[in-house]
Amino acid sequence: MKWIFKKATTLLLVYYAHMLEYRAEIFLWALSGSLPIILMGVWIQAAQSDDFGLSPTDFARYFFSVFLIRQFTSIWVIWEFEREVVEGKLSFRLLQPLDPVWHHVARHVSEKMTRIPLIFLFGGLFFWLYPEAFWLPSLKNFCLCVLAIAMAFTLRFLIQYTFAMLAFWTERASAIEQFWSLFYIFLSGTVAPLEVFPSTVRAIVEWTPFPYLIHFPAALLVGLSVDFGRSSLIIFGWTILFFIANRWLWKRGLRQYSGMGA
Repeated sequence: MKWIFKKATTLLLVYYAHMLEYRAEIFLWALSGSLPIILMGVWIQAAQSDDFGLSPTDFARYFFSVFLIRQFTSIWVIWEFEREVVEGKLSFRLLQPLDPVWHHVARHVSEKMTRIPLIFLFGGLFFWLYPEAFWLPSLKNFCLCVLAIAMAFTLRFLIQYTFAMLAFWTERASAIEQFWSLFYIFLSGTVAPLEVFPSTVRAIVEWTPFPYLIHFPAALLVGLSVDFGRSSLIIFGWTILFFIANRWLWKRGLRQYSGMGA
């Protein structure tokens, strides 16, 4: 256990220092995730004229929560892995006594750590502009939200890393992720909370992985009704499914990669 902790600490510190060199770029990345704030204005105006079951304040809090969740669950591993395979850089990773995935995990976690000061900055600005939306979640909801974010990050990373395995067979594996993102944006709760979906559509969507990547932790943070146990089991099921697919594609992909002369 000691050597595992030492390796993990070393990777996190190295990539954290690396990310600090690009803090200006990370600021732009964080700012680029402001789509929920834009949509918030649309839904606040709509809630003032129609009854959606949520008040304008509820929409403001929800979309700000979505903005926060997206900061901690954004993933880009497929573009990195695709480049490593196409350029042959993966060969150097394979020479190390460590699965290459842990480099990507450490890089992502370190990048999230560098966003924390920016999140406080954006949060202060948001509540200064919308003071009526200020709220403090209960300790229980906050802890459950942190756990949900960790599960959402794990599942989102595993889904994209599984798609990244297709880079062994095609140079445009990222196109699969871009197609998947169309469903992710509309069904995850980014564009609209699941509470405004028709009941039949919501019942179907809740069996997919999408709402647990954004809506689930965001709903916990603002105090909306969520079945934590059921949601956690569905996340666990999808995580196991994508993990099995990932390991199968990894083993077959390595044989393909070796056959390419790497």
